[in-house]
Amino acid sequence: MKFQEHFHRNAGTIIKNTEKYMEEYLLLTETITSISDKDIVEEFYKVLEKQPSKKSLSTAINNLLKIRLVKKGWKSEAHIFRDKEYVETGTGNTWRLDFAKETMSVEVGFNHGGNIAHNLIKPTLAGELNHVEKEIQTEIAVIISATKSLKIAGNFDGAIGEFEKILTYLKPYNQYLTIPTVIIGLEAPETFFIDKKTRDVVYKT
Repeated sequence: MKFQEHFHRNAGTIIKNTEKYMEEYLLLTETITSISDKDIVEEFYKVLEKQPSKKSLSTAINNLLKIRLVKKGWKSEAHIFRDKEYVETGTGNTWRLDFAKETMSVEVGFNHGGNIAHNLIKPTLAGELNHVEKEIQTEIAVIISATKSLKIAGNFDGAIGEFEKILTYLKPYNQYLTIPTVIIGLEAPETFFIDKKTRDVVYKT
């Protein structure tokens, strides 16, 4: 998959000049670029077999990212805090990070636009000193999102918070987002799109 990047709080420069950050970031970006249109289509049909009501590429892309990142040593659904109150079953993903490595936390934001602020804040909570003991100590945050083009081509729900919308949050939330952060916007597949009515894969001619 192709993607766009936006670096907040000098994240690009910091990653480039810090070997441990660069190693982890390359593992992440190489995982993204390793996902082909064919991979997405195959995973999309697997998803439909189990969940016929699914209409977008969101679950397929999430699955591919999870499988490949875990193989590269990333921890999936890592708890932000150690405190039992925030770890117990029933809290959902509120206090979890989608993926984490030694220094880097990753959130995949294919959910409702109303969750943008919380998705941005979670890695900061995992990196700053606060009154709850943490399981993950984040130094670099990454938010993976869909661009407008992927949102349309992938038949995503119209209410999801896309890459372009997330960027508008950075300025007003600047004083709260103290961790260097990368916003990644996944581009639409080059060879196909999902038909809104039939939910079929339609190849471009």
